[in-house]
Amino acid sequence: MQDNFKFGSRNCENLSDFPPPTSRFVMTFAQQVLQFNLNLPTYLNVPNGIEVLFPYGDSRTIQAMTTFYEKYYNDQEQRIFIFGINPGRFGAGVTGVPFTDPIRLAEECSISNNFQKKPELSSVFVYEFIHAFGGLEVFYKQFYISSLSPLGFTKNSKNYNYYDDRELQEAVTPFIVDSIQKQQEFPISRKVALCMGQGKNAAFFQKINEQYHFFDEILVLPHPRWVMQYRRKSIEEFVSLYVEHLIKAKTFT
Repeated sequence: MQDNFKFGSRNCENLSDFPPPTSRFVMTFAQQVLQFNLNLPTYLNVPNGIEVLFPYGDSRTIQAMTTFYEKYYNDQEQRIFIFGINPGRFGAGVTGVPFTDPIRLAEECSISNNFQKKPELSSVFVYEFIHAFGGLEVFYKQFYISSLSPLGFTKNSKNYNYYDDRELQEAVTPFIVDSIQKQQEFPISRKVALCMGQGKNAAFFQKINEQYHFFDEILVLPHPRWVMQYRRKSIEEFVSLYVEHLIKAKTFT
């Protein structure tokens, strides 16, 4: 596995705030997420022409992410995994928080920031269904959003998904598997997970889940970006679909 990617080393003072891995059992959920994110590799061996989107070299991103997780995950409660695809340039690629652009970070989460206030379509939809489910406190107390690949990719300065190139997908599969396994050390339910993306993302996730047995059941939903780009007039219908699946996932735990 380590032949396919390597971990970068950073002199980041934030890392000293978190206990070593051997003491994870006394860490809060927030501390475990932050430790995971701040130890992600700075480099992945990807095909030529593709760049790795690594947001955690920016002190503002680290601060925003830290504030978010300490606000909503400062406990040791078990949560249910929700997987996206990989971070994008205007959401987690800026704020460090999946599906939370700088606008939602400020207006929804009340976390001020000086990032450029560019919207991410997926973020708009995600906060629609979060409110429909009961609001931020209720939702984040029960669910944890991540991505199959916790690092994003760009090609020609545009967002690029890990499955858009077969060679890229093969190159980052060990990284994806390793990342899921590491996050399963958090207080995460192994009985069920949700997947945002009904096509290639779901197919890939189901394939590796069959091999590694991460979760007993995977509930698949249309990706927020797809909803906002192609089914925006039916957004209420898809918000209801999401809420139904969130409620269903809770029945597994």
